[in-house]
Amino acid sequence: MKFSDIIGQDEIINKLTRSVKEERVSHAQIFAGPQGCGKLALAIAFAQFISCENRQGDDSCGTCPSCIKYGKLIHPDLHFVFPVINKGSGETVSDNFISEWRAFVNKSPYFNLNQWLAEIGVKNQQGLIYASEAGEIIKKLSLKTYESDFKVMIIWMPERMHPATANKLLKMIEEPPDKTLFLLVSEEPDMILPTIMSRCQFVRIPSIDHDAISNQIMKVYNLEERKAGMIARLSQGNYLRATEFIEENESRIVNLTSFIELMRLAYKRDIPSLAEWSEEMATKGREAQKGFLSYSLSQLRENYILNIAGNNNDLVLLEGREAEFAKKFNSFINNKNIAGLNDEFSKAYSHIAANGNPRIIFLDLALKVTGLIR
Repeated sequence: MKFSDIIGQDEIINKLTRSVKEERVSHAQIFAGPQGCGKLALAIAFAQFISCENRQGDDSCGTCPSCIKYGKLIHPDLHFVFPVINKGSGETVSDNFISEWRAFVNKSPYFNLNQWLAEIGVKNQQGLIYASEAGEIIKKLSLKTYESDFKVMIIWMPERMHPATANKLLKMIEEPPDKTLFLLVSEEPDMILPTIMSRCQFVRIPSIDHDAISNQIMKVYNLEERKAGMIARLSQGNYLRATEFIEENESRIVNLTSFIELMRLAYKRDIPSLAEWSEEMATKGREAQKGFLSYSLSQLRENYILNIAGNNNDLVLLEGREAEFAKKFNSFINNKNIAGLNDEFSKAYSHIAANGNPRIIFLDLALKVTGLIR
């Protein structure tokens, strides 16, 4: 992964390359930014640039032995930690899934947690960085480097780290072995243990600018400029969301279908069918359930804005099937119920995240929506 492969983010790239040239690379950094901004891609490109044997100005060469191994994510001094699931046998560590991880990241470094967990077959489990991971990290980083000057540990989604893991890593992050670099890649840095945060340099990764996304999707999807510009605006700096608008990916279609069904049955006050809907939602994995609730919150927001903004489509982030549904549905989301609906979906998300009983949570949500939607 070279810096030239990154979508936008020129200012951040300049800062990172300058820190290497001036030999001011902090040993522990948190790359924090919203979904779809390319922070994982930046972390990998930064690590490759540091390890490159023949840097070309402000980028790695891409052809030296180090870059070739980085391109396949198999460099012996590059290590990854990421949320995984417990398979029930042996220690639960990232290395158990490293082949799947390399293939998934090499396909595209722009993805979210739900997509990764779906790749490894999550059912009712929530992806975590388990306590057993701390021992693996300490063991790997205590060894000497194999080929490069630096050992690099990229921790993706450190907010999913078990408290025991975080506590065991405190001393190593504060006083790491020589030539060791920690890169923590986070979407919710506020959820990271404060003592970890205080030991890291914070690098804020912004959303991708409109033109960069527009140019990228024109190149990748061969779209006309007007269409690409509209999708770039709708994506709000999230490249992953832009691709979802174009591809109408399966999870988005499933979530929209479930959302429409809930609202239709709630409006009809069809309690038996709502009970069946709740049972069906309860059979999905927890990450899928959380994904649906997050999606529903975004749909409520967009339909409310559409209702109060009228024909001002510049404010509404809907496209395709969502936009068609919203034409008829937006009038039902108004000043009288938006706060209540937002509160109920948010509470349901919190309860699912806390491993509450999904049957009870979704049935309760469905009944509350029934009272609010009319």
